[in-house]
Amino acid sequence: MNYHVGVIAGDGIGPEIVAEAKKVLDTVGKKFGHRFDYEAILMGGCSIDATGEPLTDEAIVQAKGSDAVLMGSIGGNTATSPWYQLPPQLRPEAGLLKLRKSLNLFANLRPAYLYTELKEACPLRDDIIGDGFDMMIMRELTGGLYFGDRVTEERDGVMTAVDTLTYNENEIRRIAVRGFDIAMKRRKKVTSVDKANVLDSSRLWRKIVEEVAKDYPEVAYEHMLVDNCAMQLVKDPKQFDVILTENMFGDILSDEASMVTGSIGMLSSASLNDTKFGLYEPSGGSAPDIAGKGIANPIATILSAAMMLRYSFDLDTEADAVETAVKQVLKDGYRTIDIMPQDNDKKASVTQVGTVQMGDLICERI
Repeated sequence: MNYHVGVIAGDGIGPEIVAEAKKVLDTVGKKFGHRFDYEAILMGGCSIDATGEPLTDEAIVQAKGSDAVLMGSIGGNTATSPWYQLPPQLRPEAGLLKLRKSLNLFANLRPAYLYTELKEACPLRDDIIGDGFDMMIMRELTGGLYFGDRVTEERDGVMTAVDTLTYNENEIRRIAVRGFDIAMKRRKKVTSVDKANVLDSSRLWRKIVEEVAKDYPEVAYEHMLVDNCAMQLVKDPKQFDVILTENMFGDILSDEASMVTGSIGMLSSASLNDTKFGLYEPSGGSAPDIAGKGIANPIATILSAAMMLRYSFDLDTEADAVETAVKQVLKDGYRTIDIMPQDNDKKASVTQVGTVQMGDLICERI
């Protein structure tokens, strides 16, 4: 079977980690009889440098013509990069927002899983970690504060900035349905996170989620305020199965969850629309401080490629093979620098490797 994959290498460590994910996909192709054809798509800072825009109309057409899109990372150092001297609509991240909207990618899946072999990298106490945790953060991706009207202007002699947070019932309902559908395939629990004690948008969110929940009697669900959820993630992460939330809350909570796992370099991500198409990317940023050093952790991007196999191509066996290979590499004691143990005695029992080596080790175990 042939698959056409759009590839957005992006900025910073993006090209390095995407190269390893492609290597893994090619290994899967050889073993299972598939062929993956890649088409490079410009987006982010590299697109600004080449075209003056973070995402061109041509790039959107390329993405729409792909079976799925695999992405590295977008952006640079916000303090020093000239990209961030540009108007907001011309900065690297504006390209990603535009792509999500153009492709109607309203559902973002971010798993947070603690590998047994990485318990030493988890910042939480052993009594909190217990037997580990496995959660899925389901984030609404095309509405809310990031896509609302915004303006910065002088009002009554004072510079004033306004951002608008808007959700309608249809936007909430479709992400809630996705969240409950995912829960049905997992441990059948949904935690809907909002700020309903303050925000009208959250009160509507809560109302619609309760309506959707009636169609899923097998799924236990609860409401949780976002500030409480942020605390509970570090107090008792085992309680969560599917966390369902709006755009900005999901952005923040998923990064917190990543650090509870020990490294953002371990967290994959899928953004889906109403079809089989998806955009797959690591949850972390472009890490410009380590770009080109060959030390970035490619596992999140490789696991994102596994999600692509599973959700866009229905290749569950192949996805399982990649995920099992990742677990085996960790079990065999190989680590990139970000997931190395902090304790000097434990460091002696594992081997530190770079980006390319990690990709090779995973390929060998598929």
